[in-house]
Amino acid sequence: MVAITEKRSLSNPTELTKATKAEIIYPTSDGEPLAETQEHSWAILMTLNLLSQYLAGKQAVVFANQFFYYLENKPRARVAPDVMVIFDIPVKMYGNYKLWEGQQTPSIIFEMTSAGTKETDWNFKKMLYEQLGIQEYWMFDPYGEWIPEQLRGYRLNEEGLYQPIRDNCSEVLQLRLQPQDYLLSFYRLDNNQKLLTPDELLVASQEATRQVEEANRQVEEATRQAEEADQRALLEKARADRLAEKLRQLGIDLDE
Repeated sequence: MVAITEKRSLSNPTELTKATKAEIIYPTSDGEPLAETQEHSWAILMTLNLLSQYLAGKQAVVFANQFFYYLENKPRARVAPDVMVIFDIPVKMYGNYKLWEGQQTPSIIFEMTSAGTKETDWNFKKMLYEQLGIQEYWMFDPYGEWIPEQLRGYRLNEEGLYQPIRDNCSEVLQLRLQPQDYLLSFYRLDNNQKLLTPDELLVASQEATRQVEEANRQVEEATRQAEEADQRALLEKARADRLAEKLRQLGIDLDE
């Protein structure tokens, strides 16, 4: 009887659909390393850190090396962009991102490319991201293995096709991108201020502390000098008063 009951329940199309969907698993990891070299890893992590700080307080989530599933019920239809930014989704921690759940296409994707990933980054991913309508796609080659200038960006035009970004400025992020050794540097378009790395923030904090301490020292020195000047003035007045008193005793009145 149990076997018959199970057979009948699965013969229901609705139940069959539910059972099929329940069996679909969308993994959060493939067990592969973050990147092929330490330089690539640092480039990914630093970009993640800088953009997360820059977009803090906005409805935007920055993903790094996490699965992006773009077709429902097809768990093999996935990529793991090195860094991607998705706007207008709940700001929280995600194990992966499913396009049909979030309902928002990533606005910008970065791939830290190399000679070994050139074909995938240049051909498959570029075509896929273009078809998915991802507004900007950037490839950063830390070693300059196949991109001599290290950085290439593409933006969708009105026809939905990628066109090269000549000025290295991201309209999505309102930032100018600039290779700096094996890392990407970012500068705000509104004031040209650089987004500081943790090391640069530490140096800036130390410098700010030094400047505050130096300013306090100068104030203390100025206060000391002012107090000494006041003391000298009091001593001079006292001497002048004593001299005037002695002169009056001698019959000399300086006021006359």
